[in-house]
Amino acid sequence: MSALTALAPADQFQAPSPDSLFNAFTPIIPGVDWFTKPVLLAMLSSILVIGVCWAAFGNPKVVPRGVQNVVEYGYMFVRDQVARPFLGKDADRWMGLLLTLFFLVLVWNLMGVIPVIQFPVASHIAFPMVLAISIYVLKIYLGMKHQGPIGYFKNMMFPPGLPKFIYVLLAPIEFLSNLIIAPFTHAVRLFANMFAGHMLLAFFSMVGFWFLFEKLTPLGAGVGVVGVIMTIIFTAFEMFIQFLQAFLFAMLASMYIGNSLHADH
Repeated sequence: MSALTALAPADQFQAPSPDSLFNAFTPIIPGVDWFTKPVLLAMLSSILVIGVCWAAFGNPKVVPRGVQNVVEYGYMFVRDQVARPFLGKDADRWMGLLLTLFFLVLVWNLMGVIPVIQFPVASHIAFPMVLAISIYVLKIYLGMKHQGPIGYFKNMMFPPGLPKFIYVLLAPIEFLSNLIIAPFTHAVRLFANMFAGHMLLAFFSMVGFWFLFEKLTPLGAGVGVVGVIMTIIFTAFEMFIQFLQAFLFAMLASMYIGNSLHADH
């Protein structure tokens, strides 16, 4: 892709390639290879989430106002839609983790539509992978703690009430699904959606900029206007996807924890 782009004439429109996303991995400070734009945004996102939660709940009021009032709506959403359906009476114990996951992933994703920043942190596979692996380790630990090492794998691979010959096929499928495929898809689902959304926004915004500013012509102006309109539409759609992916990531974490705490889930 980069080779084809390099061969394209300079006066022709060049669609963005994944290389444009990888440019964000250039070190901000020369010689400090790990300190890139995604790392900086991840750090700023963490500080923002901590600051907002501290402002909301550091000195809570009986009648919530301002930041506390807004964040409590988020708290109730995570509690009612993410935690309670899978954790039941244990929901409140895990609200700190689930609320943090939801808000952190949401802020990571929203970085992709903030002017100037315009980079969703989760479009770098390393970040959702770290969260997914953390939930994976917690899931196995809780399963063995509450069900016992043998009981955990037995309940996972040999659910009761099925004919014995079914277990020949079901046991390896359940093992692969729960211990290998689940953590992989947990991370890749978030990464793939943010990566694809970022590339779509980059494409339509570049179409608008190129045909309206770089190479304005009577024929190209219409294409540029379409690019601007599509950028606006896809930005709104992407914000919905960003919220949805944060919800799904936290919901799956809640489901995995619930399955480990209660074998009958």
